[in-house]
Amino acid sequence: MAHEMQFYINGEWVDPVVPNPFDVIDPATEEAYTQISLGAAADVDRAVAAARAAFPAFSQTSKQERIALLQRILAAFKARYADVAAAITREMGAPTALATQAQAAIGVGHISQMISVLEGFSFEHLQGSTLIAKEPIGVVGMITPWNWPINQITCKVCPAIAAGCTMVLKPSEIAPIDAIIFAEIMHEAGVPKGVFNLVNGDGPGVGSALSSHPDIDMISFTGSSRAGILIAKAAADTIKRVHQELGGKSANILLDDVDLPRAVRKGVTDCFQNSGQSCNAPTRMFVPAALNDQAILAAKAAAEAIKVGPPEAEGTMMGPVVSQMQYDKIQGLIQAGIDEGATLVTGGTGRPEGLNRGYYVRPTVFANVTPDMRIAREEIFGPVLSILTYKNEAEVIAEANNTVYGLASYVQSADRARAQRVARQMRSGNVYINYPPGDLNAPFGGYKQSGNGREWGQWGLEEFLEIKGIVGYEAA
Repeated sequence: MAHEMQFYINGEWVDPVVPNPFDVIDPATEEAYTQISLGAAADVDRAVAAARAAFPAFSQTSKQERIALLQRILAAFKARYADVAAAITREMGAPTALATQAQAAIGVGHISQMISVLEGFSFEHLQGSTLIAKEPIGVVGMITPWNWPINQITCKVCPAIAAGCTMVLKPSEIAPIDAIIFAEIMHEAGVPKGVFNLVNGDGPGVGSALSSHPDIDMISFTGSSRAGILIAKAAADTIKRVHQELGGKSANILLDDVDLPRAVRKGVTDCFQNSGQSCNAPTRMFVPAALNDQAILAAKAAAEAIKVGPPEAEGTMMGPVVSQMQYDKIQGLIQAGIDEGATLVTGGTGRPEGLNRGYYVRPTVFANVTPDMRIAREEIFGPVLSILTYKNEAEVIAEANNTVYGLASYVQSADRARAQRVARQMRSGNVYINYPPGDLNAPFGGYKQSGNGREWGQWGLEEFLEIKGIVGYEAA
């Protein structure tokens, strides 16, 4: 039975209290290919009640029981791997290769990593005569985005399971089908009733109800800084923990000793991955002023080598962006770059040649960008790179940090000690030196308006725990 029009509550697929059909659009065709039902406060109440009822028993399960549960979830996820990847391609336009090799793969990575973390994690230790205990925070509301959907679901759900929490998930209504498959995976894995619940919906209907609900102990949100502010305000009256991973405008500093063509090429590729729809994308490339002309030529060649096309077509490197709203926002910011006097190196407004429908954006590079321009300050969330110049190391560090965001920074140098020195001065939650491979056990999160708290690995697990000190405790 298809579950698109239902919610997963207390271990069962249930109908909404009041059905509210909502079209799910294929961004490659601009046409609806299925529908979900949007939920409301009454649906949230049912899901929260189920999670609250399940918490006393689940919070007391042993570490080994939760490890076994995560292992079953991993096995069930692997069995549905192809379905997850296909759903992500259809709902948000990720090319088949990206959906298979990165989008779905990171789900396996997070589940596997959390099993490993939990195996070595200690929930209590004796400090003199005081027992320090780490206990599950309670019922967690989770609000996840559309751009890396299964990544954000697994990096919230898995540590919550590991901690002994129960939860209600609201995935993005724009890309909800992978989440429905994930709920089916949780059911197949035998997750106890009420531990995991899924309610589809939008921000005003379900997100706000979760954020303000008195029986939710924590909200974990990934999305825009604008939405994060609203969630924090809605949560304030009940003084629940608010954990957020928000926007970014990440700097990529190319120091003057790098292999410039390689560093530029890799920077362009990383910026445009996932159609530029990554919160930590290196969208501001800083190059030495003396090397600006070389950097422009290298960036132009790299951007024009990216094949844009239908997500399921062979050889497609970049698919559409997710929605009409996103497309229009990106087009407006590209036009702003032109109007404000940046040099359009390649790309520009409109669709790529030969693509007459679908939310396709031309891979766009601007040069001679100044820090005051909108394309240098605002998160575009599309395949748009801004190249800025600098005169010396002190200047580039100051300009790279001159942003309201602080999610990620990138530093490229042939001198590792020099790169490390610069990295230590970056005001961001992550710094990546010389395009390293990913590390799912590294803390992921931001400074400033990029959010608070951390995800991934043991850092993600810690976010779902409360600290209790039992003073006068005697060791058995």
